[in-house]
Amino acid sequence: MPNSVLWAVDLFGRVYTLSTAGQYWELCKDSQLEFKRVSATTQCCWGIACDNQVYVYVCASDVPIRRREEAYENQRWNPVGGFCEKLLLSDRWAWSDVSGLQHRPLDGVALPSPHWEWESDWYVDENFGGEPTEKGGWTYAIDFPATYTRDKKWNSCVRRRKWIRYRRYKSRDIWAKIPSKDDPKELPDPFNDLSVGGWEITEEPVGRLSVWAVSLQGKVWYREDVSHSNPEGSSWSLLDTPGEVVQISCGPHDLLWATLWEGQALVREGINRSNPKGSSWSVVEPPGSENGVMHVSVGVNVVWAVTKDQKVWFRRGVNSHNPCGTSWIEMVWGIGCEDRAVYFRQGVTPSELSGKTWKAIVVARECDRSHSGSSSSLLSAGCFFGDEVRGSGESAPSDTDASSEVERPGPGQPLPAEPLDDSKNPTGSSASGPGAGRTAEDTTEDACPAEGSRAAGPDTHPGPAPTPAELPWTNIDLKEPKKVPSHSAAGFPETTSLSSLGLLPLGLEEPYGVDDHPLWAWVSGGGCVVEACAMPRWFTVQAGLSPSVQTLSLSITPAQTAAWRKQIFQQLTERTKRELENFRHYEQAVEQSVWVKTGALQWWCDWKPHKWVDVRVALEQFTGHDGARDSILFIYYVVHEEKKYAHIFLNEVVALVPVLNETKHSFALYTPERTRQRWPVRLAAATEQDMNDWLALLSLSCCESRKVQGRPSPQAIWSITCKGDIFVSEPSPDLEAHEHPLPCDQMFWRQIGGHLRMVEANSQGVVWGIGYDHTAWVYTGGYGGGCFQGLASSTSNIYTQSDVKCVHIYENQRWNPVTGYTSRGLPTDRYMWSDASGLQECTKAGTKPPSLQWAWVSDWFVDFSVPGGTDQEGWQYASDFPASYHGSKTMKDFVRRRCWARKCKLVTSGPWLEVPPITLRDVSIIPESPDAERSGHSIALWAISDKGDVLCRLGVSALNPAGSSWLHVGTDQPFASISIGACYQVWAVARDGSAFYRGSVYPSQPAGNLWYRQGITPSYPQGSSWEHVSNNVCRVSVGPLDQVWVIANKVQGSHSLSRGTVCHRTGVQPHEPKGHGWDYGIGGGWDHISVRANATRAPRSSSQEQEPSAPPEAHGPVCC
Repeated sequence: MPNSVLWAVDLFGRVYTLSTAGQYWELCKDSQLEFKRVSATTQCCWGIACDNQVYVYVCASDVPIRRREEAYENQRWNPVGGFCEKLLLSDRWAWSDVSGLQHRPLDGVALPSPHWEWESDWYVDENFGGEPTEKGGWTYAIDFPATYTRDKKWNSCVRRRKWIRYRRYKSRDIWAKIPSKDDPKELPDPFNDLSVGGWEITEEPVGRLSVWAVSLQGKVWYREDVSHSNPEGSSWSLLDTPGEVVQISCGPHDLLWATLWEGQALVREGINRSNPKGSSWSVVEPPGSENGVMHVSVGVNVVWAVTKDQKVWFRRGVNSHNPCGTSWIEMVWGIGCEDRAVYFRQGVTPSELSGKTWKAIVVARECDRSHSGSSSSLLSAGCFFGDEVRGSGESAPSDTDASSEVERPGPGQPLPAEPLDDSKNPTGSSASGPGAGRTAEDTTEDACPAEGSRAAGPDTHPGPAPTPAELPWTNIDLKEPKKVPSHSAAGFPETTSLSSLGLLPLGLEEPYGVDDHPLWAWVSGGGCVVEACAMPRWFTVQAGLSPSVQTLSLSITPAQTAAWRKQIFQQLTERTKRELENFRHYEQAVEQSVWVKTGALQWWCDWKPHKWVDVRVALEQFTGHDGARDSILFIYYVVHEEKKYAHIFLNEVVALVPVLNETKHSFALYTPERTRQRWPVRLAAATEQDMNDWLALLSLSCCESRKVQGRPSPQAIWSITCKGDIFVSEPSPDLEAHEHPLPCDQMFWRQIGGHLRMVEANSQGVVWGIGYDHTAWVYTGGYGGGCFQGLASSTSNIYTQSDVKCVHIYENQRWNPVTGYTSRGLPTDRYMWSDASGLQECTKAGTKPPSLQWAWVSDWFVDFSVPGGTDQEGWQYASDFPASYHGSKTMKDFVRRRCWARKCKLVTSGPWLEVPPITLRDVSIIPESPDAERSGHSIALWAISDKGDVLCRLGVSALNPAGSSWLHVGTDQPFASISIGACYQVWAVARDGSAFYRGSVYPSQPAGNLWYRQGITPSYPQGSSWEHVSNNVCRVSVGPLDQVWVIANKVQGSHSLSRGTVCHRTGVQPHEPKGHGWDYGIGGGWDHISVRANATRAPRSSSQEQEPSAPPEAHGPVCC
């Protein structure tokens, strides 16, 4: 799970963050301001300070936020002086924008705010349509406006050229004040509430957000043009409301709710991609007539509310088609109003959006670690089974001191907390506290998946004696805060505090005692993503926390439990070896032991008609007198009322592969013979758990038979299936032998946990991968994960991993002279709802996720990013099916199509850690020989970002495979793929298909073909020409020994034709670098392979040993 951040504000206006991978609240880096409200997303946080001004905090990133400013210089031809700036009165400005309607001189283009800075001066863009222009960058036309060309013609009467200047956003990791216009009439009145959301409405522009605010006068304002490239937006626009608004909440998609002074709720309708501000308001009545709604908080399909009688309500039936919902449901338990702690709603699933229980977040602040020397500290309880206990003077706590989690209902009056929504919806929490004199502006607020929950303000009901939570509202000067005395009102004993000596980033006194947990006033979870299967370590007490927090919870982490069990198993194994040492000379009474596991599965039969048949399977594992283990899998079936069986020796199995199937949990077993036939043994289980159990057991038995254990070697060959599963193979020295190479259909592939789209490896053990959602992952050195648990998995370096992909279908229509475009096509046309090819019918209701492991996380939406462009409604036009599609309608277009997409998500685990924050399209690591003896040096790693930028990763080494930071390499156009050779040559492919060699460009070649670059020498590394080698190739990987491996389609077997087959180029030698044939390996269904780490050389024959060795330069062309 990628690390995300929960934002919170304490009673002193200080902003803290809590990472899902962290265990301490960290004070915000820019802590000079005091805030009342914050609303966060994954990339930024908006807030309202105590001066009622709006600020934005943009998180730092390796890639800068850049924006291009353009201005056009226009000239007209004069018979006397040629082209000059003297234009006709009806012409456009001499300096204008691209339309020519706006005057735009170079000296008149100013920075929009002090948070921007110029990167360079103005310069002329000498490219036009991807091609260079003549010197000066001029383009010519007959008149304004017209079609411009880069060539000057005899009738070219006007010309123009484009000037470019880039500005960079510099206010990162600080609170930047949102600028207002100088005109007082245009200045919005002070704000008292703010909400940020809408990042899932559209992907264009990148990072677009909807920022809503409520003023003290009850007006609703919307911030225009907020996106990744313009984080502070452009201006505020006022929206009419049917009443005075108190509070507002915006979800990540199209839900927007607000509360009125009278207690009703407002719902904004009509929010969509083209109209993010919506069209109208609808009023929703409160749950009861006596107590109106005081606060609402929304997510994707959930709405929570708090009424004035301190009750929590859940809105049923809320979705994009019915944003108002159907009815209110009262939540019985809530949060106590006394402790002002942050709570989290656990158990929220797509089927149970209201959740199950509240859990307190008991982590302390970063600065509290300096107070860990208290006499009542429980440092000795830091680890039960590890080596963290220092000294013998500290006693471990008793069993009665430990409790696994904090799960308690709210006493008295409940307050809301935020549910965990499905998929990628962030989670929230809530905080509360007692007091007197509640108003509508400081009401306790609920959390939602989009914005998190919030809490502020005292309670209206009379309570017990004053508590510490009341003091900041009456006796605290925020400029010089005094120490708040500790009381026992929260149920904790009063202790001696050393907090007045604690160091704060501002040098101020610590307002809380050692034994006091922070008192929170507001919390926002819009930028916090919590997966249901991997909860953060916020609900258990860590060593060094204050006693008041440690009394809330104390538990043992799963990692400690796993390590303890592994340690016990190792001790028992060593004891068994010691006890059997004295009996080695005795002959075994029984030569072999047999262990059998049976079960019921389904088998895709070998005979025609091919279908699934019910079978009984039995795995028989036996151990010989030499201790070697082997296994046989028996399949018992019935044919024509005759009982038969088939058997498979697991020491002959070369791969166990989960199969991509929408309806069954199936997997395939490959042997060398079955690999050559392209006809594996396919088995299906009734449930996913049964399939995972059989996969793990069979894989463990295969590894034991081949004595393959532990993590892959640095020279391993990595590959990815079309399902996203990761496989590795340990290369044999005979694999690259010239005389008698090992057939690649005999290679053993074992699965490694995780899910990726592509993988790249290096012989130093550095392995990177990219998921379907373009997230970068680095290999941690473990093995197992996913369905491989227990002894088949390492106890450390296994982390939760998620991936998101889009499923696409197409809506097709044909033009009718009477009705226009309609869904009724010709009898020979494709299906009106189909896949991209049009051969398979795919409707919205009938389309399912790729397999049962995936789950939908969004509704169907129009994909506007398809190649060729679309119109405003997403349609592409063509003359007929199939043809070349384009985004604008012409008179010859009789058919059109529209692409619909829906996101699905998979959650698994494996030895992979995310490399934030940039999403990548491609990555390449320099291939190196293991005998280079350059351990510890920096390893070259280049990548292409999702936007097409070229990046270089700094600080990558065998000890630090993740590296430290990204270096941006400037390019003239977006790139799609990149590769770095052994001698630091960098090749890349642009999105238009052109091949680039760091400084040169080469024409593109047809897709799906394998080409060889001729004429590569050390003095001329870019080569001279391309030579065609093979067809039907979709992936290629060249190793450090010049070995060539590809993923090919249409590979013929004795039983079937396979797609996605691993192929090895044979006969590659220095005098014949292209090779002469192909050796077919595992397949089909493979999608990616990387042999960049395989530097295992074949053993030298006797004839080769007698020959004198040639220098390295004589072996052939440079590897690149």
